[in-house]
Amino acid sequence: MLFKLDEVKKHYGSQDVLRGATVQINPGEKVALVGRNGAGKTTLFRILAGMEQPDDGTVARVRNLRLGFLQQQVDYSDESSLLDMALSVFAELQEMEREMRRLEHEMSHAEGDKLDQVMHSYSELQHAYDHSGGFSYHARAEAVLLGLGFKKSDFDRPAAKLSGGQKNRLALAQLLLGEPDILLLDEPTNHLDVDAIEWLEEFLINYKSAFIIISHDRYFLDRVVNRIIELDNGKLTSYTGNYSQYVIEREVQREIQQRHYEQQQEMIARTEDFIRRNIAGQKTKQAKSRRKMLAKLDRVEAVQADRSSGDFRLKPLVPTGEQVLVTKDLAAGFADKRLMDKLTFTIWRGEVLGIIGPNGSGKTTLVRTLLDKIAPLDGKIQWGANVVIGYYDQQLNTLDPDGTIIGEIRTMDPLAKDGDLRSFLAKFLFTGDDVFKQINNLSGGEKGRLALAKLIYSRANVLILDEPTNHLDVASREALEDALSEYQGTIIVISHDRYFLDRVATEILYVANGKAVPFDGSYSEWHEALLAEKATAQTASEVPIKNGSAPKKQQIKQSQPKKSKQTRTSEAIEAEIHALEAEFASVGESLASEEAARNPQLLAEISSRYKAIEEQLANLYNEWETVGAETGS
Repeated sequence: MLFKLDEVKKHYGSQDVLRGATVQINPGEKVALVGRNGAGKTTLFRILAGMEQPDDGTVARVRNLRLGFLQQQVDYSDESSLLDMALSVFAELQEMEREMRRLEHEMSHAEGDKLDQVMHSYSELQHAYDHSGGFSYHARAEAVLLGLGFKKSDFDRPAAKLSGGQKNRLALAQLLLGEPDILLLDEPTNHLDVDAIEWLEEFLINYKSAFIIISHDRYFLDRVVNRIIELDNGKLTSYTGNYSQYVIEREVQREIQQRHYEQQQEMIARTEDFIRRNIAGQKTKQAKSRRKMLAKLDRVEAVQADRSSGDFRLKPLVPTGEQVLVTKDLAAGFADKRLMDKLTFTIWRGEVLGIIGPNGSGKTTLVRTLLDKIAPLDGKIQWGANVVIGYYDQQLNTLDPDGTIIGEIRTMDPLAKDGDLRSFLAKFLFTGDDVFKQINNLSGGEKGRLALAKLIYSRANVLILDEPTNHLDVASREALEDALSEYQGTIIVISHDRYFLDRVATEILYVANGKAVPFDGSYSEWHEALLAEKATAQTASEVPIKNGSAPKKQQIKQSQPKKSKQTRTSEAIEAEIHALEAEFASVGESLASEEAARNPQLLAEISSRYKAIEEQLANLYNEWETVGAETGS
């Protein structure tokens, strides 16, 4: 057991967030904590991390538990570089390095018994350093940073000057490198592009310690977890399996619970009727006994209907022409930087184009160019007949922060009646006095729902959506997917949500490295085609590591130190050490390269060579110490 919650309760004012939460987490478990926005998931994490205390119940943790908590909001004021902040996780190894340098300096001046003593201390320290991963931690840190989407050019940037999303990625890198007994990851994929999410998936699949993840990324959860804990109505329910299995099992359990509830309610009604008829008659003892029984009865709760998903069904539209959008040799970007060139494609009525690609590749710039918010650098953009565009901005800039919810919708229909607007907003979970809330005071999820409500009220026949699921919980995403699947118009959508893309996209446009490549098919079909292409390319030629190709077995054998039956001089051993250290540094750079970070097979090959050199160096260091002790040099 790592920790156990027993009947934990937590409330804020009159709101009961946790109403007797009970759960146990064991070493090595891969868990997702799911529930609606506002259900109390982050509160539960803060209690587990010791940042908040429960109002009632107990939290038991194993002694000396090392816990890593990734929060949604992270800040750094440190002027240290990005790389130095990542390496700071290895403070003990860095201290060992400083001590080894000190001992090396001392060895160069010591003689006789003093030299033997220093060399012995150095040997023991070096062994501990090697055992703790000292020869590879620097390369590991660089590989994790590259895997999470940073570039080598970012490594020297001060942490304090990183963007909010980059700070979150740095915090995630530190946690992954620290390898605590359990990771608490609150929305770890929020600031990652698809490539970085896939890298994180592979990392977590192979991660040996336990973790609990809060995430609305269903594709991600399907790949990395094998247990789901649902927080609903203040209680925790555990399910075995990934997210898709949980959805099926949850529905079965809800049907069973509802059936038990209805059966119990029938029994309660019959019992109460018996009590009413007999409390003052000959069977008064029986009636009183049954009344006591009812008072002690453990009541089954009714299954609560899914009420917070929203109603995103779109209104009837005026159709566009068959060709909705045509681009020819389009170049997009800025005067000092072209992000893509010679983009030619056609979108037909009813198609859904999903735009994907790494952060910073130009996806939003492309959309803003199509909307004529940024002038194209070259080429043509031609919209079809009767096109009415509705734009969802991921920054939610279409909302007036000083306005109210109902006022935001009224701007689109000044003559609408209050009752009609309130009825419409109720579909998006804005009821009662909520409609008079100021937009400045809304949560990210509420702003997202309002922006979608405004878009849908507009009756646009072409929707351009920039990360529309970012602020929505799973139930709201599913409702949006259902609505867009039924939508009769045309959609262009930027998204990192692969599950969402698989549900709605009919075409994919992959933007990366100055190119935008169209693909006719779903996200999964595009991904399978990409993997097949990479596999074909890898078998056709050697995969480059750094300024060359992956080392062949013969090359590895030739680079190993030559053995001799005769004892070698310390100078000869030192020369071999220097040569091997140079190769070690080169392989270390390859291990930290972007190519290796994004290619698991290549990473495994380089890691194997890296480990082999580590062992060779350790043997050479021991040989050098032995020769030094024998000759007294």
